[in-house]
Amino acid sequence: MVAAHVVSECYSDLVLRIPWYVAGPLLIAIVVLALQFVAARSVYFPTHHPEGFWNLQAELGATDVWLDLADHVRIHGWFVACPGSHLTTLFLHGNAGNITYRGERFREIAAAGSSILMIDYRGYGKSTGRPSENGLYADAQAAYDYLLKTRRPQEILVHGESLGTAVAVDLASRHQCGGVVLEAAFTAASDVAATVLPVIGPLLIRSFDSRRKITRIHAPILFIHGSADRTIPTKLGRAMFDAAPEPKFFWTVPGADHNDIVERAGPEYRRRLRSFYESLQAWSSE
Repeated sequence: MVAAHVVSECYSDLVLRIPWYVAGPLLIAIVVLALQFVAARSVYFPTHHPEGFWNLQAELGATDVWLDLADHVRIHGWFVACPGSHLTTLFLHGNAGNITYRGERFREIAAAGSSILMIDYRGYGKSTGRPSENGLYADAQAAYDYLLKTRRPQEILVHGESLGTAVAVDLASRHQCGGVVLEAAFTAASDVAATVLPVIGPLLIRSFDSRRKITRIHAPILFIHGSADRTIPTKLGRAMFDAAPEPKFFWTVPGADHNDIVERAGPEYRRRLRSFYESLQAWSSE
């Protein structure tokens, strides 16, 4: 007890001897680091198995795909075939839920004329590990490498949704692909944070810089954005469109918010995808 009392007094004396001009910035730095840690973790909202709609697999006729990564993470995905099509879409979903919440994407993409492989990032669904920016990039890379075993690069389409657009842009900026589809794209996570917490937000989240990477994509890009998106404002999608190289197309879905693009678009969603897929053949032959 005496020893503890002495230590406590020494610590108090030390604190008192730290000048205010040192203690103040030190305290601010500690608070900022703590907030950045919390903010970084809040980017991801995974739903783990068995939560979700796993009976959807039978309805879709989806087969399981398992990918073992070098960092001992195991990634799970579903593959749905589109008979007669030479195209395969690698779908990279948003930051919440898991693949079982995206049944309409499976149905519409297949109906539009492309097979589809959708993966759950590390920490989502049945995938192991914990999500991180570099981790998501590695997961997408593993899925792309898996598809390359049976397909040519120009037969692979990269389709990202919300946070998945940043993963899609990163992948397509480094590898050849037939085309890219970006739903609710954003320039950088800091710009999205600024719409929620002006000034403070960009200081807390500095990741997923897509504006710089998109200039390195050499494939047609279709942008899809809801006109009433309150999570990722349309202006961020437009900024990405402006930065992207040609050929590029922008489709605004009237009245759509962040999570109801497919529902609001109705049959037009499938038609737009089919039209984009058909245009890729002409572009690749040039």
